Amino acid sequence: QVQLVESGGGLVQPGGSLRLSCAASGVSFRNYDMGWYRQAPGKQRELVASITGGGSTNYADSVKGRFTISRDNAKNTVYLQMNSLKPEDTAVYYCNARRLPPSLRMYWGQGTQVTVSS
Repeated sequence: QVQLVESGGGLVQPGGSLRLSCAASGVSFRNYDMGWYRQAPGKQRELVASITGGGSTNYADSVKGRFTISRDNAKNTVYLQMNSLKPEDTAVYYCNARRLPPSLRMYWGQGTQVTVSS
């Protein structure tokens, strides 16, 4: 079955960088759009960045210019490079896979904690 496993989270100072990875198994990877969501305490889960099987990307306004999403289809892995981190980036980050239309079925990883603090 489909499994998504995130890694790379941790504690970082403001202005620092982290790279998150999401390894997918049981997936025809090119048939899925991939995304990173995050959920901060007391807030709704929000889409941070997404990338289609063909490589088209989209970013939340709050992270545009600081974060970069990419994918390696040969490795069934999606990445989120996070630069110039701010305290408001603190959240649990979740990997998401969305099947191409018409299904649009979604799968989720367990999440990885990112904390930006001095």
